[in-house]
Amino acid sequence: MKELITKNLEVKDKLNFELHKTVDSDENSFLSNPTSLRLWSSFFVILPIFVQAPWVRLEPISALCFTFIIILMAIVLNQKGSNKWFIVSSLLLGVSGSWLGGCLFWGWLSPFPILHIPVEAVVLPLALIGLGTNWKIGSSFYISSLFGTAMTDITIFSIGIMDQWRQVITADSETAPQILQKTSENLIQIKSLSIIVFVAVILWFISKEIFDSATINTTTGKALLVSSYVIQTTLIVDGIFIVLAIMQPTFSGLV
Repeated sequence: MKELITKNLEVKDKLNFELHKTVDSDENSFLSNPTSLRLWSSFFVILPIFVQAPWVRLEPISALCFTFIIILMAIVLNQKGSNKWFIVSSLLLGVSGSWLGGCLFWGWLSPFPILHIPVEAVVLPLALIGLGTNWKIGSSFYISSLFGTAMTDITIFSIGIMDQWRQVITADSETAPQILQKTSENLIQIKSLSIIVFVAVILWFISKEIFDSATINTTTGKALLVSSYVIQTTLIVDGIFIVLAIMQPTFSGLV
């Protein structure tokens, strides 16, 4: 009888071990490997281009209100109490900061490019505080997105097409293509191309250094990976729009 009881206890312990092992595996499967983290980080960088940009031009108030829907989703996911959903909620919180700044600027202040970065940086103080908490993944997403945007603006200013920004935003449908054509011609100058390549190399080097110093096994490591992925994605997207601006000016990022 004693041997039977002992054997049953061993089987029970083995089943409990396998159950906890399965649960832990499920906990760590979502956004806990570099591929999925890269996929979702890049997705949230690209999302504003195809969703927020046209939305905020047509209905800026409703687009702005959607910020609070994103925040609500982050809060709800955080209430689930599991690590995998906390990672998602943290990332969504960072997305909400970028979404808020984008709506405020492109909805009402787009003719004033000088205000672009200050408005996009509306929640920067909170993001900086968040770097010292468990919410550092979302903070890293927001800060890296802001950094990428700032570098893009600096590049636009350096190659001398910042003036065209306001002209295109305020131009009618007949005048805008002419301005964009002029912008395209400015982009293919040696000076402009040199500045673009120089900035691109700097961004790629920064993203690589961050990536090499990161690990997927810690929250800080995941935050660094997110930063690297966001910068890389921003660089790729900017590159695509530069090519489009040269080949087909009406499809450029200025429209």
